[in-house]
Amino acid sequence: MSQVSIVPVNTIEPSFLTRLALCLEERFLLTCTVERAVRIPRTTLNSSRKQLFFNTLVSKVVASGTPAPGLRLVITDYDLYKTSHQFVFGDASEEHRMAVVSLHRLRNDFYGEAADDNLLFQRTLKESVHDIGHALGLKHCFNPRCAMYFSNSIFDTDNKVSHFCETCEKRAKASR
Repeated sequence: MSQVSIVPVNTIEPSFLTRLALCLEERFLLTCTVERAVRIPRTTLNSSRKQLFFNTLVSKVVASGTPAPGLRLVITDYDLYKTSHQFVFGDASEEHRMAVVSLHRLRNDFYGEAADDNLLFQRTLKESVHDIGHALGLKHCFNPRCAMYFSNSIFDTDNKVSHFCETCEKRAKASR
């Protein structure tokens, strides 16, 4: 992998995406670009859950145009779920070389707290590194500080760091 293309869904603050791109370039030592947004209407949401099915999002992004070289990181404000989970902060499709992160539950105001842009950014960076790890074929780690640790709650996300532990780093390098 030599490149990550960040693909926003609908409107995501450009300065936020640029900052994320710079941090990912530093973490993975690769080129990271912000692509044109993919439009996904609210009518795509599951009407009873008011959430977007993860696989639907992946399909819509794949259908939106030619795949970029390297890996895609999709950033959305929609609340995501999978068949196996009530919600996910994000996930990945190895098949499509795509990582996906939802900002919805990473926002402090989701939990009734005051909005905190820096905390939102740190959480997004951690989950982006985590889901890029999945797109590279990494599995969950047992180290609660590693970016590859499964976040069952926002507390798990806040507790981990935005990089891989030594073991996961070796696995990631072997898979590139």
